[in-house]
Amino acid sequence: MAKNKQKGKKQKNVFQVANKHLKNKTKAKPVTTTLKHINTVKKEKVESLNQIFTEVQRDVKSISKSVAPEPKKQIQVVREPPKESVNIDNAAQLFSQL
Repeated sequence: MAKNKQKGKKQKNVFQVANKHLKNKTKAKPVTTTLKHINTVKKEKVESLNQIFTEVQRDVKSISKSVAPEPKKQIQVVREPPKESVNIDNAAQLFSQL
């Protein structure tokens, strides 16, 4: 009773993938390197702009300290009472004509 005649032998696959054993080495993606370059350029620009703005802010503070604010005089507006008294009857008549 020979149930396992082909114990040591394996069947060959009928379908085989061409160039199965060749694998390409993974290379660094150019996108990540360009993104890193762009990020460094942006950081440099931001740092330079921050320095410029801090200098401008210091200049503005020094200018505002050197120029003393003049005390503002409060001007009081005097309203004159109307010269003629208001005639309500005439106003009502004029509105009715419209």
